[in-house]
Amino acid sequence: MKKNTQKEYIVIGLGRFGNSVAKQLEANGCRVLAIDRLEKRVNQIADYVTLAMCVDVANEEALKELGGRNFDGAIISIGHSLDASVLATIWAKEQGIKKVIAKAYDEMQGKILTKLGVDEIVYPEKEIGVHLANNLAFNNLFDAIELSAEYSIADVHALRSWVGKDLIELNLRKKYGVNVVAIERNGVLLVNPPADDPTQKNDVFMLLGKNNTLRKIVSAYEAEKK
Repeated sequence: MKKNTQKEYIVIGLGRFGNSVAKQLEANGCRVLAIDRLEKRVNQIADYVTLAMCVDVANEEALKELGGRNFDGAIISIGHSLDASVLATIWAKEQGIKKVIAKAYDEMQGKILTKLGVDEIVYPEKEIGVHLANNLAFNNLFDAIELSAEYSIADVHALRSWVGKDLIELNLRKKYGVNVVAIERNGVLLVNPPADDPTQKNDVFMLLGKNNTLRKIVSAYEAEKK
């Protein structure tokens, strides 16, 4: 008999974060058990996941009813109670779930959950704040991809001073400490562009570098437009 290799996850807490994670996991071909203490949230997601259950994880007896199912991972996304997050984490670890990921609102909550053995802590509010701040700072960077709070990959329009010069002449790594990942030219993406190919006026450079350095390039571009 062929072994079922479909991954199975349990998502505990169906606020905006938990709801989106559960739906996307199911959309990616995983089997998802989604649980929340509020029946309304359970009903809203029932048609999008393998199974949705109304369970109050702050109740230890209710947790025991979930049994010892061997999930590939647990995502704990509880916003109403630290106690509930702690109980859900302890339950997940006791069940031997391979990977436990938990949402935290601040560093203290993150430290507590880490002490309990959580494999990964996520801070949705903090990450949204960083994303918003970078978008505001990089108002001329299109489709910026944040790799961390310090580094990003971003699309930057070629400066006027770059036009006619090839990558060897520009030497952007030495001048700015950035790497050219690709260049978009006339709607075509040139990955690993030739080093001896002169820059054209409407080229858009995909650059990997520190956020503060990328901001300097954007400032230079804005100055040239004035």
